Amino acid sequence: MHRIVAALASASLALQLTIAAAAAETIEALQARIEDRQIAVYLHKPSGTGPFPVLVLSHGSPRDAAGRAEFGKGTLAAVARHFAARGVMVAVPIRRGYGAEGGAWAEGYGACDRADYHRAGLTSARDIRAALDAVLSRPDADQRRIVLMGVSAGGWGSLAAASQSVPGLLGVVNFAGGRGSLKAGEVCSPDALVAAAGRYGSGSRVPQLWLYSSNDRFFGPEIAGRLHRAFQQAGGRAEFVAAPPFGEDGHRYVRAIDQWQGRVEGFLATIGFTGRR
Repeated sequence: MHRIVAALASASLALQLTIAAAAAETIEALQARIEDRQIAVYLHKPSGTGPFPVLVLSHGSPRDAAGRAEFGKGTLAAVARHFAARGVMVAVPIRRGYGAEGGAWAEGYGACDRADYHRAGLTSARDIRAALDAVLSRPDADQRRIVLMGVSAGGWGSLAAASQSVPGLLGVVNFAGGRGSLKAGEVCSPDALVAAAGRYGSGSRVPQLWLYSSNDRFFGPEIAGRLHRAFQQAGGRAEFVAAPPFGEDGHRYVRAIDQWQGRVEGFLATIGFTGRR
C-alpha cells in the first residue's frame, strides 16, 4: 500500500511539473523565408522578457517519404518544452518538403551509389540558418548565445551549418546525425558519408556533443564511430557519447530526456550557453 501511495504521489508531482512547464512557455508560429519559399518555425518561448539563449532544434527525415507530411507543431515538442522550462528559447523549423504544406523536398542526396551527403547537409543548413535569422530578429533573443541541436538528418544539417560561420554560435548537440539509412545496418555509400563528416569537421570551430545509442537502427555503433573519427581527424572537436540502448530503436534516443539531460545540460553550461545572468 505504501508503495502504491508513493507511486501515485510521484505521478501527481510529475503531472504538476509538466503542467507548470507548459504554462511557463508560449508557442508562437513564425515564418522563415528561403528564396521564394517559406517554412514554418515553431518557437517555444520561456516566461519572462529575455533576452533568452537560442536553441535551434532540427528534426530528422523518415525513410518513407510519406512520413514527411507528419511534421508540424508537435515535432520534438517534449524536448523543446524541456529546454523552454529552463529559460531557453527553442526554435523548431519544419524544413522544406516537410509538414502539411510540404512542397518540393530539398534535401535529396542523389543516387544511392554516389550520394552527395555534403551538399544535402548544406541544404538542410540553409533552412536551419533561415530559421535562426528569423528568431534573431526578435529583441528577446540573445544573439551571443546560440546552440544548434538536431536529430538524424537534423543533426547532420546542424553539423553542416556549424561548418560555416555562424556569429554567436557556441556549440552543437548531435543526436544520431547522419543521412542515407536504407535499413538497419545498411547505409547508402557509407564512405561518402564518412568523407562528408570530415569536410564538416575541417570547417567546424565550436565544441560539439554527439550522442548515438548502441541499438540505433539507422546509424549503429560502427558507422557512428567512423563519422566521429573522420570529424575529429579533420580538426573538429566533438565529444562522443555511446548511449545505452533505448526501446526497440535507439534512433529515438532523443526522447529519453531523463537519461541524457545531465550530460547535455552539463555541456551547455560548460560552453556558456546556460547559467549566465
